[in-house]
Amino acid sequence: MFAINKYYYGDIPDGGGNTSNAQFSAENEWPLWEVFIRHKQGLDHKHVGSLHAADANMAIENARDVYTRRMEGVSIWVVESKNIHASQPEDAGSFYDPAQDKIYRHPTFYDLPDEVKHM
Repeated sequence: MFAINKYYYGDIPDGGGNTSNAQFSAENEWPLWEVFIRHKQGLDHKHVGSLHAADANMAIENARDVYTRRMEGVSIWVVESKNIHASQPEDAGSFYDPAQDKIYRHPTFYDLPDEVKHM
């Protein structure tokens, strides 16, 4: 059987108790988490920042303490940064070109009746 380390707020992993803070390297740092908060008046989660935490539970607790101090959030999402995949800015031309061929997707293609407001 193997041991599962559980970390709590303020804990510093020490690799068995023999390591000082000055000897930490990238391999024993806590992973980076991206934090998304849904505000009381919002329908979607918005990215508010990043933090380091040992696991998802600690990331949620730390995000609550750091990003919702004024009770403005109703939901918190945390995603480990290594699990986020994104397109590259230099590929934007070829990545978005196919949308230019579909003019029916542009709102200027449709005539809206006068009864329709705020569109």
